[in-house]
Amino acid sequence: MSRLIFSQILLLFEAIAIVALYQVFSDFECRQTNLFFLCRGVRLSMVLGLCLAAGFALLLFFQPGLRQGLVDRAATGSDTARRWAGVHLAGLALVAAPTLILSQGQLVDHASIFLSALALGGVIALVGAALWLMPARAWRSFFADHARILVPTIAITLLIPSLAWAISLAWNWFETLQLATFYSVAILLAILGNDVFVNLERETIGIVDFFVEVAESCSGIEGLALTTAFMAIYALMMKDDLRMGRFWLIVWPAALLLSFILNVVRITVLITIGAFVSPELAVNGFHSFAGWLSFTLLALVILTIVNLLPGLSKTPRTAQRGDAAPLTEDRSAAFIVPFLAFMFSGLVVHTFSQTPEVWYGVQVGAMALALWVFRKPVLALTRDIDLIAVGAGVLIGIGWIVTSEPAEPYASLAEFGTLALTLWVVLRVIGTSILVPVVEELFFRGYLFSLIDDGSLLRRGLAIAITTAGFAALHSRPLAAAIAGIIFALVLLRRGRLFDAILCHAVANALIAAAALATGQWSLI
Repeated sequence: MSRLIFSQILLLFEAIAIVALYQVFSDFECRQTNLFFLCRGVRLSMVLGLCLAAGFALLLFFQPGLRQGLVDRAATGSDTARRWAGVHLAGLALVAAPTLILSQGQLVDHASIFLSALALGGVIALVGAALWLMPARAWRSFFADHARILVPTIAITLLIPSLAWAISLAWNWFETLQLATFYSVAILLAILGNDVFVNLERETIGIVDFFVEVAESCSGIEGLALTTAFMAIYALMMKDDLRMGRFWLIVWPAALLLSFILNVVRITVLITIGAFVSPELAVNGFHSFAGWLSFTLLALVILTIVNLLPGLSKTPRTAQRGDAAPLTEDRSAAFIVPFLAFMFSGLVVHTFSQTPEVWYGVQVGAMALALWVFRKPVLALTRDIDLIAVGAGVLIGIGWIVTSEPAEPYASLAEFGTLALTLWVVLRVIGTSILVPVVEELFFRGYLFSLIDDGSLLRRGLAIAITTAGFAALHSRPLAAAIAGIIFALVLLRRGRLFDAILCHAVANALIAAAALATGQWSLI
């Protein structure tokens, strides 16, 4: 399972990075070039790829038999896996090269080269990733065994952009829905204490000096289309056990309503960002591939909620699962997903806020939710308290505190009231002392270390070096973090218990959090 999960997480990170590179940090638009249709074609191919990936992820999540078939084939690997990994990296380099090498004006002037590199690099990267996971013959065998579910899923996902386009043609016919979106955004902005500017004739709304038109570009049509299409895929997968009447007459309208509400929230947040943070960042968030990525994630979240609803299944959940262990009890997933939640929430906070420390609670919530979902395999790690691990944690904490340099306090916290500041401090201490140690140790010393270490002196040394380097890269003081990472690894190796490393890390962070609480120097953590 670990090979499959690693590949999925890696591809998700890469997709987010590409979206950030071309949609958040770049102002390039298809209308700036005379190759408009070619540009839109490349964009459409990216959207189709995203839809296919999301549909495939649904199958893996809700079809244990299909997931196990892929895991069994991927576990065998390939003699040429390293070569295909190189091909994948070469494709990524080709995708990223234009925007890293060329200026904004040069991207427009050399649009044909830029778009060709983007398309070719994407194909090369995907082929390399697929053949790194398993050889072509294994893919052929996999598709042959599961064609009955794969073919209709692929067909539906490829129709999603067409469905969104067809609905958008009728957007102006649904004036009531448009006005509902418009007024809901206005009300939400007003509740947040803003003076809202509204122009019904031009369908324009905004605050301060940032205004948007609530039309197709931010209407949420893609969200409605994606939600409908993915629910159709879900119904196809669960057709023998799903109560279709309840699903389509009750759950589907409720899902569309939730999609509408979250789109209103999305528009409100983007307008706020445009007014107070960055107009360019907000504009890029309204359209293009970034919008499709957010709507796809939204649709997948809705389906996850749907899967937990009682009364939709004809048989008890225990009977549905059979002998297949649920994903929430998979050890590798438990080690990786909480770290992914921590990193992704951090990326979102740092992207959309100039004061990310204020929104630390978002990361706390993401980590807590992920750990709760995978609580069974995580709690299974608990062991007796090791005093040596505690002592090592105390030494790390003291060393971190005494070697720190004085820093300016977070100016953003000065605007907090007593209640808000108290809540922030509580979340910061909980996140630093408990959640972060668990999440980081699960990934670095739990998953990554065991993936590299095979017991030999060379591989064990390599495991310590790589996990320490990755751990240090996440911290503002890499040298001190590297020393701590080495100690955490040694604590792990002493008794072979991951819980000891978690305990050591938690003790160290608790001491640092106590020092930050006593001095008000939250930059310590």
